[in-house]
Amino acid sequence: MTKKLPRRYWDSCAFLGILLGEADKVPLCTPVLEAAEAGDLTIVTSAITLAEVIKTKGQPRIKEDDEKKVREFFQHHWIVIQECDRRIAEHARQLMWINEALNHKDAIHVATAIQARVVQLDTFDEPLIKLSGKLGNPPLTIGYPNLPNPQMALEYSESQNDDGYLEVVEDAEEES
Repeated sequence: MTKKLPRRYWDSCAFLGILLGEADKVPLCTPVLEAAEAGDLTIVTSAITLAEVIKTKGQPRIKEDDEKKVREFFQHHWIVIQECDRRIAEHARQLMWINEALNHKDAIHVATAIQARVVQLDTFDEPLIKLSGKLGNPPLTIGYPNLPNPQMALEYSESQNDDGYLEVVEDAEEES
């Protein structure tokens, strides 16, 4: 068994909140960033975030003059970029068939978070937050960025990350 730092997944809107200095997002994101900088957790995101972070729906576009700032931000050692490979893309497709509320980008974020075995997917996307506890096995927690419990370090073997698709937990109401 290898002791690992807890992993938090950040959706593009969390990164944009910090990069654009959005007053409603910075206070929630900053404690998570500080914990990552202190070595208490790792922030995981999909490679698609590197493109999506320039502009997401309803948000201002990051100026091209800020390219260096954006590139350097994503090079921090406490940010792990997960590739969107075939396994994640196919898992995302499964998630979209089961949950019509998921669009393709959000499904990729959720599938990546599930495959990375994060403790929470941090987002400001309300429709995505409504799916908290309904996806993955164990169910993925989706919510606003928050300061994690420092005792969340997980122990697992590296081989667990290579076990194929993870089961999707459907909402009990949908089964009725």
